[in-house]
Amino acid sequence: MYPHRWLPTLAVAAALASPAHAGPLTFAQALDRAAASAPSLRSAALQTEAARASARAAGALPDPKLNVGVEGFPISGPNAGHPSRDDFSDVKVGIMQDVPNKGRRQAAVAGATAAISQAEAARLIELRKVRVATALAWIDVAYAERRLAAVDQVLASLRPIWEAQPSAVASGRQRPGQALSPIRMRATLEDQRSEQIAGLARARAELTRWTGETAPSVAGAPPDFNIDPTQLRAALETNPTLLAYRSAASRADAEVNAARAAERPDWGWEVAYQRRDPRFGDMLSAGVTVSLPLFASSRQEPLLAARRADASRVHTDREDARRALAAQLDADLADHDMHHEQWMRTTGAVVPAATQRADLETASYAAGTADLADVLDAMTALADAKLTALEREAMVVRDGARIVLTYGNDQ
Repeated sequence: MYPHRWLPTLAVAAALASPAHAGPLTFAQALDRAAASAPSLRSAALQTEAARASARAAGALPDPKLNVGVEGFPISGPNAGHPSRDDFSDVKVGIMQDVPNKGRRQAAVAGATAAISQAEAARLIELRKVRVATALAWIDVAYAERRLAAVDQVLASLRPIWEAQPSAVASGRQRPGQALSPIRMRATLEDQRSEQIAGLARARAELTRWTGETAPSVAGAPPDFNIDPTQLRAALETNPTLLAYRSAASRADAEVNAARAAERPDWGWEVAYQRRDPRFGDMLSAGVTVSLPLFASSRQEPLLAARRADASRVHTDREDARRALAAQLDADLADHDMHHEQWMRTTGAVVPAATQRADLETASYAAGTADLADVLDAMTALADAKLTALEREAMVVRDGARIVLTYGNDQ
């Protein structure tokens, strides 16, 4: 027996039986939850199990055939209709067994083994897709919450000023027309808040899709991935996408061997028991059949050429996939560097300048040298700067998660 063959099925059963996680999800918990409950991964595990089950029959001999018949039944002459009157009429019961040549059976085993590897590589590809999608959804929820909190903070800081606005108009410090501009700015901030609420809802819906949590929330700090280009490039050779092509190449090579084996004869045997009239006695017969591939140039050779072309195509596709994967990694690394630099500029220059301007305008308003519109404009700019900083930070974290989980090794 091979206990490990049943592990995917047991994992599926455990995932179906496991209860939903209670409470906020950390980043690692979200990935584990998705790996245990994503329907696409259950489907991939069942596909692997199906390939393993099929492999157990690979290379086996075809089912034997039962041969039952009547031989030598007279239909004319003096014995017509009376088989018991002659000694060549009998009832035959026999067993026939076809035996494909060894090359065919070995090719079938190799193809089945390659099919298992191909299904397992497909499962690993799907696992990475699920992990990447879950990671991005978790990050989106975390930063959507932070962006919403940033907008709420700005709105809270402006609330005392808005509440003091009617008295400013009444005292003559502001003209009635000046009170309309803050209304527009407040509406702009409220619009931003509505956008952040909607974005948070979308992110949570996506996280629910992968983790199965009905109302997911996140806990803990966002992941901080170490991006090492050298290690990532070295890990490309073990990337499941390339492993899938390697398995496909093995399967194509097995089909080439099967086509080559078709040029060699197959054989079969038959044993039969023949029952005759008791006066003549029963008989036992045995025989062997051998296939004769006499027309290989018009039958087997064209098929062999086709299988060789398919195998060459798969090997070429694998090299194309390797180059595409390497190019995409380099492009993603370049984008990550760009996003990191933009984030640093925003947090190092834009946000401090917007904060200083908001502080100065607030102080000027308190001293009576600035209008409320100036304060609101500065606060709106500060909110935009903080949101931009959070968005760019989220892009950096998303880049790290996507790059490491897509191109790194599974550990």
